[in-house]
Amino acid sequence: MSLKNQNPTSTKSWGKLLSHFKDIKSKTIVSYFDENSNRSDELTIKWEDFYVDFSKNRLDKQTISLFTDLLNEIQLKDSINKYFTGDKINKTENRAVLHTALRSEENSNLKVAGINVRNQIKDVKNKIREFSNSVVLGSKKGYTNKPFTDVVNIGIGGSDLGPSMVIDSLKFYKNHLNTHFVSNVDGDHVNEVLKTLDPETTLFIIVSKTFTTQETLSNANTIRSWFLKKAKQEDVSKHFIAVSTNLEKVMSFGIEKDNIFPMWDWVGGRFSLWSAVGITISLSIGFKNFEDFLKGANHMDIHFQETNFDKNIPVILACIGVWYNNFYNCESESVITYSQYLNQFATYLQQASMESNGKSVDRDGSKVNYSTGQIVWGEPGTNSQHAFFQLIHQGTKLIPTDFIGFTQSLYGNKDHQNKLISNFIAQTEALMKGKSLAEVKKSNKDNFNIPFKVFEGNKPTNTILIDKLTPKSLGKLIALYEHKIFVQGVIWNIFSYDQFGVELGKKLANTVLDDIQNNSSNNHDSSTNNLIKYYKSKNIT
Repeated sequence: MSLKNQNPTSTKSWGKLLSHFKDIKSKTIVSYFDENSNRSDELTIKWEDFYVDFSKNRLDKQTISLFTDLLNEIQLKDSINKYFTGDKINKTENRAVLHTALRSEENSNLKVAGINVRNQIKDVKNKIREFSNSVVLGSKKGYTNKPFTDVVNIGIGGSDLGPSMVIDSLKFYKNHLNTHFVSNVDGDHVNEVLKTLDPETTLFIIVSKTFTTQETLSNANTIRSWFLKKAKQEDVSKHFIAVSTNLEKVMSFGIEKDNIFPMWDWVGGRFSLWSAVGITISLSIGFKNFEDFLKGANHMDIHFQETNFDKNIPVILACIGVWYNNFYNCESESVITYSQYLNQFATYLQQASMESNGKSVDRDGSKVNYSTGQIVWGEPGTNSQHAFFQLIHQGTKLIPTDFIGFTQSLYGNKDHQNKLISNFIAQTEALMKGKSLAEVKKSNKDNFNIPFKVFEGNKPTNTILIDKLTPKSLGKLIALYEHKIFVQGVIWNIFSYDQFGVELGKKLANTVLDDIQNNSSNNHDSSTNNLIKYYKSKNIT
């Protein structure tokens, strides 16, 4: 069964939220703290090693209560159950959405098309463990009998962004293997990676569900040609593995059947890092750490499934996002990680969120009459404080911001960590309080400069403070945002798990490529025709 189809703006609860918004929209966050000395305690969730403070927002307990009413009215609990039990909630593609099953520790049957997928998941996980261990421990070697020193992941989109982000985030836990990623079809990109590698000691992982993705196959063929300059065709099977469903194409490439890891249509690309796509992660940090990563995500899954909405971290953050998107008309939200390890986290979330909820028709195919997916962006602090924080503090746009930090550093340098976290905490306070005209006048004698130093304040933030960056805590954090995305999709009455918007440009690219390579003349607009002609004129051989 599919999810309930209901325009959220037509519900009674939405009407009450709109009325509530009109009542409180002029209130400041500071005034809420002045009125309620317990506000921080009441609007903070402590769960395992997570401390989530959402008190610095333009809302109160009634806002949360009214959102809970909305979630009950649109039957979110039922949607969550369908999400976790294999119902085909991805209706446009007639698929279940079961990436959560990949990290589940349950043994009960979970059937898709009559097949118990838990057995499949267990088999693939065992295969990942055996293969990873054989490479890491050196028992699996290359064609000249040398152990592997480097691993190259060849994929794009979810086959690149997820594993790349996780490996970069957990580089503290990496083993001796050096990991590289080739994604962009830009030939300069692949050649920059190859120039540092030795074909005798490099393992290549091709990740493509259909084994037809243009970018991935172009890079894979270029890499194979580079490899064959020193090796023989029969050596390909020792250095290349694949994650794919297209056994025939993979084997014709030269990869042995035993070195093909399966993908399932009930796992979307942007959520596939939990599957065999995560084999690059397992190779980089070891299977034990990869398993802990899965366990962390499973802990968040259970919290999301079992916790009341008003104490449920993904649910609360989803509702806050809808509050700013649909009531305050904020078009974007930023995610600032106070750990350089997480420098790719916002980039990963861009795909997870914007590819999921960047939809303009609802679940019955009608054009929506309300705003859906937000623009997600961000960089690590403190670097971002010296870049775009000027706009967040004093610009004309209201940009809700998530601050993510860790109480403990991995190398134990307390001096640096104290300075990092002081910035982390201070920025949330500064964004909330600002600096009034009266305060500026007290400390400035130059009247001309006074208006330029006023900070409006009242800028909303969520603070997520985690004990330590570990494989387990990172798993929890990623799963938190996955479930936030799901809840927002349910509220907005859209299908979050297809991505037809990715396909149009790719199809047109094939037409343009034909024009470039074959000197054919397809009918385009004059701008496109001129761009093709200009490019060809600069590439005459």
